[in-house]
Amino acid sequence: MDLAGKRALVTGADGFIGSHLTEALLDAGCAVRALALYNSFNTWGWLDSLPRPTLEAIEVVTGDVRDPHGVRAALRGVDVVFHLAALIAIPYSYESPDSYVDTNVRGTLNVLQAARDLQTERVIVTSTSEVFGTARYVPIDEGHPRQGQSPYSATKIAADALAEAFHRSFELPVTVARPFNTYGPRQSARAVIPTIIGQLAAGRREIRLGAQHPTRDLTFVTDTCAGFVALARCDAAVGRDVNMGSGREISVGDLARKLIALVDPQALLVCDEERLRPARSEVERLLADCTLMGELTGWAPCVSLDEGLARTVAWFSEPANLQRYKVDIYNV
Repeated sequence: MDLAGKRALVTGADGFIGSHLTEALLDAGCAVRALALYNSFNTWGWLDSLPRPTLEAIEVVTGDVRDPHGVRAALRGVDVVFHLAALIAIPYSYESPDSYVDTNVRGTLNVLQAARDLQTERVIVTSTSEVFGTARYVPIDEGHPRQGQSPYSATKIAADALAEAFHRSFELPVTVARPFNTYGPRQSARAVIPTIIGQLAAGRREIRLGAQHPTRDLTFVTDTCAGFVALARCDAAVGRDVNMGSGREISVGDLARKLIALVDPQALLVCDEERLRPARSEVERLLADCTLMGELTGWAPCVSLDEGLARTVAWFSEPANLQRYKVDIYNV
């Protein structure tokens, strides 16, 4: 599929990856409609931080993926939809699982139903490496068993299954894109890298974390967005679920030590029991096998971990960016 001149919709465009993907799609020659979650402040999340010429090039609409009528209106007239809107914080999914079912399962169903009825040319549904749970073998390929180790991951497993069902049942041209751990500027405060940088930027010498031994496979956000674009262009990816990651793993503790070395080498790591996941819910190891992604699209990450962390620290070092974060509390 040639994206140049196509009209693309990004759900969750007001979020971390969604706002970056919106920019990437403009660069790819798309006319972009961005769906932001409606709120009484009429704020558009991270879209509000984009340069004015960029924002003026985007058609921003507000709504909620839980509303099928609003979703249908947002999809009307678009050629390709990138469905990123989701509740993603794992700790909050312990507290409010109903809202995760409504947003992640029902919201995805609404997108798939509308795309089917409107005969949308291509649908990209966003998955997560959390659907695999703790790795039973590494690297993790697309055939790895799914395991719902949190209410969040369970709802994403369901959303993936719905996407597959709509492809098999109705020939909907859907691809499931599965990023592993994306990081970079604008990431939510509940994620581990902003958590560490925020505490360091606030001048804390004791950096409070949960478990430090689990490993994660980290990809810089511009590389993840390039992966989304590559999958949308790839006809052979239709009907497939495809991993996107770096193929390298690092423990949370080692990641924290890298960030400490960049910001304040005198800081120390402290285990905060409030931040620990229930033992059987913690995903101990994630390491992506991205062979399929490479074979289908030729995509591979370009930004090394050290370079990506340096870019992320530099972004958070800007007072105007940091002030958007509540660094003095534990963000769930």
